[in-house]
Amino acid sequence: MVDTKRAIKDFLTTRRARISPQHVGLPAGGRRRVPGLRREEVALLAGVSAEYYVQIERGHVAGVSTEVLGAVARALELDDVETAHLGDLVRAATTRRPRRQARARPPQVPEYLDALMSALVGAPAIVQNGRLDVIGTNDLGRALYAPVLDSGSPPNTARFLFLDERAAEMFPQWDRAADDAVALLQVEAARSPDSPGITELVGSLATRSEEFRARWARHDVRAHHRGTKRFRHPVVGELDLRFEGLAVAGSPGLTLIGYTAEPATTSAENLRLLASWVGAGEPGPDPDPALTGRVAPDSGTG
Repeated sequence: MVDTKRAIKDFLTTRRARISPQHVGLPAGGRRRVPGLRREEVALLAGVSAEYYVQIERGHVAGVSTEVLGAVARALELDDVETAHLGDLVRAATTRRPRRQARARPPQVPEYLDALMSALVGAPAIVQNGRLDVIGTNDLGRALYAPVLDSGSPPNTARFLFLDERAAEMFPQWDRAADDAVALLQVEAARSPDSPGITELVGSLATRSEEFRARWARHDVRAHHRGTKRFRHPVVGELDLRFEGLAVAGSPGLTLIGYTAEPATTSAENLRLLASWVGAGEPGPDPDPALTGRVAPDSGTG
């Protein structure tokens, strides 16, 4: 279970540490024990008393209005994802929940979504849930993500990145991929603070990986709607692929991610070679049975 009060404190502390007084038009003053803004300076910028802001930063957020949260977000120059994350943390801290959430059944890809992915013959596609389990792929997606898919059950991108020695080979921009994965898990932990799945995953990675612990302590968050990602495939070489992430209607927590290459580039040619290789009957490892099941839509946040 996520300690939401501690999460609020750490998130707000790390956000104000990145803003200098000069940046917001305040005098630097004397020697500072910590970088960035002091709590009373955030309170001044947000238009609340220093005592009230201190209580917010300590996680005592019962009764805090959306207007005040918005003022704090503006004072700390939070972007849209960070503002939504703060709201998720506050909801988690102020909502009464069961002492232990029942474990959700393993999510699987709805039949209609599997048919859609199969129709994307020239584009790798995967479906993942909030804790970055890969729960479905098309043939090209299976070939692209083959090392992840044979790394455990359920296959999990974050676990692969931090605990599998092949990760730096598959993801040449490993630092960027690792930063993204941890930031996405921070978002999921705030959305589902009582999920046994996210709690166990974060606990395992924090215990076994110093790289993960250092990134988790930054409390960075981000969305995964679109961008670029570099892969290295053992057969076709490097591919710089654009991705689009789409929330799956009717299946909260699931995201369909499709990959394409910029036309007339080496990556586009390599992607065509990968499609030909897959078409010749070399799609990578046999898929986990969980990746090919058909069930009704599920929450997927387990």
